[in-house]
Amino acid sequence: MASVLRGSTGTRWSLVRRLTSVLLLGTSLVAGSTTSAMARDGRAAAAGRGSARAVRTPAGGAGAVHRGRAVSTPRGTAYVGRTAVVRTGPRPYTRAPYAYGGRRYYAYNPYVYHRYAPYYWGPAFHPVGAFVAALAATAVIVSVANHQYRYDQGVWYVPSGGQYKVVPAPVGATVPSLPPGAVAVGGDQYFYAGAFYQRTSRGYTVVAPQAGMVVDRLPPGGEEVTVGEQRYVRFGATYYQPIEQNGQPRYEVVEVK
Repeated sequence: MASVLRGSTGTRWSLVRRLTSVLLLGTSLVAGSTTSAMARDGRAAAAGRGSARAVRTPAGGAGAVHRGRAVSTPRGTAYVGRTAVVRTGPRPYTRAPYAYGGRRYYAYNPYVYHRYAPYYWGPAFHPVGAFVAALAATAVIVSVANHQYRYDQGVWYVPSGGQYKVVPAPVGATVPSLPPGAVAVGGDQYFYAGAFYQRTSRGYTVVAPQAGMVVDRLPPGGEEVTVGEQRYVRFGATYYQPIEQNGQPRYEVVEVK
């Protein structure tokens, strides 16, 4: 009888040990699966943050890059936001680029330094970064790349803390007419207060600067930077080279490679 009892007890302990092993194995598998899933989710989330997100604009769809949104324009692709890239020049360069620090600065005109003197475009003008408490009744809402801007006489605003903040003209935005004081800079392109406009069938569309464009004045907000032995005026990713035309100081959009 004692032998039978010992056998039964041993059998029970054996079963307990087997059940415990099965439970531990199941727990391990579940934990491993959860960890793998979390890792996959993390990688997917990271990939989602780093990948381009397609957006719909009045000119079609494109991907989000350079902290902005790429949009199709009448003269190629540019980017919504302050990091708009400069479009390639309309013709080959006949002058050797200025090279410094592993980069090359292409321009059609010779470098002639003159001091950067910001220009103000009349009473309706406000520089980028300024705040106003209210907008004029002439302000209109312009949508581009799923964002709404307020536009009035060449100045672009976004609501901010109960006020309106002046921002750079958003590439891809279209307005029915040019602001007073806009000047032609070649063909059907115009310049006003740091923004370039392209005439289209719908009106005038904000485009990225094109290398070789020459303007006679620049707005406040530029930074005069030294590159080797030359000085440029930089607005975000756009460099302007000081030049002269007909004895008058001018600025040319530079292509940097």
